[in-house]
Amino acid sequence: MNSANAALSDDPEVIVFNLKQRYTGVSATINALVPLQAHQWKLGFCGTRMSNGVEGMTLGQAIQVSKKPPKGRAFRIWHVRRDPEMMAAVFARDVLRLPIQLVFTSAAQHLHGRFPRWLISKMDAVIATTPLAASFVPNTTAVVPHGIDLSRFSPPPDKLSAWADSGLPGQYGIGVFGRVRPDKGSDVFVQAMIEALPKLPGATAVIAGLAQVQHQAYQQDLQRQIDAAGLHDRIVFLGEVPAGEVHRWYQRCLLCVACPRYEPFGLTPFEAAATGCALVCSRTGAFDQLALPGVTGEMVDTGDAPGLAQAVLTVLSNPQRAVQMGEAARARVSELFSLAREAEGIARVYSGLFQKAGD
Repeated sequence: MNSANAALSDDPEVIVFNLKQRYTGVSATINALVPLQAHQWKLGFCGTRMSNGVEGMTLGQAIQVSKKPPKGRAFRIWHVRRDPEMMAAVFARDVLRLPIQLVFTSAAQHLHGRFPRWLISKMDAVIATTPLAASFVPNTTAVVPHGIDLSRFSPPPDKLSAWADSGLPGQYGIGVFGRVRPDKGSDVFVQAMIEALPKLPGATAVIAGLAQVQHQAYQQDLQRQIDAAGLHDRIVFLGEVPAGEVHRWYQRCLLCVACPRYEPFGLTPFEAAATGCALVCSRTGAFDQLALPGVTGEMVDTGDAPGLAQAVLTVLSNPQRAVQMGEAARARVSELFSLAREAEGIARVYSGLFQKAGD
């Protein structure tokens, strides 16, 4: 049993769920939070083995351990973050009659479908990640933004020389992180880089993320556009970067671009900012809380490739100024979006449920 697993309880008062097999932004949040929360609560984890080595119990095991409440408590808390997990949790509480209460985290910045709305209405507490997300969930208990592990996502010793470690050409890097697909704006980024890079001779752009089978033709078309522009060596698809290595690419890049057409919250620019990246973000997700024009970077409309190119040129017109923007971005994440702050906000929700029951 490794140290991460050793921190988990055999008789947990809180069980955190992550049943999805594929690693996603939600997985990254749980991956970071669970080790910290295990120091604060008698914690259990149910789901797919995490990249930090924490092994999860199966849903059947979670049901088995929840047939009676933990010592000293009237119930256990199940913390779920996805629709299938809510379905399983409602079934366990209302059909199997397990002594559990349910907490759901909602990040969506749109009206949920009818069935998800019904599931959310059955939760004992709901955490929204932004005020806008809360506006779509009438039974929100608290607004708790996602947090970043500031020890893992930390600046390199010298941001202006960090790119040399990449093995790629140029003096500094521009990075976009996440799946390669239309809703992530991968095409917007490529079009903007084709326009901007001829005016930035020291820059190389990297696209760090997997193109799934259904999006491989989309990536191949983007590669054709890059090749036609003569930028084969300056706009590089890295493929899927292992979760344990992504922070190194943030550290190497001077600028992080996040240009999705829609994002519920959007962790990648927050992680990048923690490593000292300046930012250019589209107007979606929680990006407006981080990308402050002229301070930490710039913002552009979703789908606006020419605007994105101009914003990148504005930020990188003075690399030293870009470093200062990155430092300001790191300071903002440290103040408002630390992992410890997120854990504290979640803890208040858990405590409120236990206190209401008189535990």
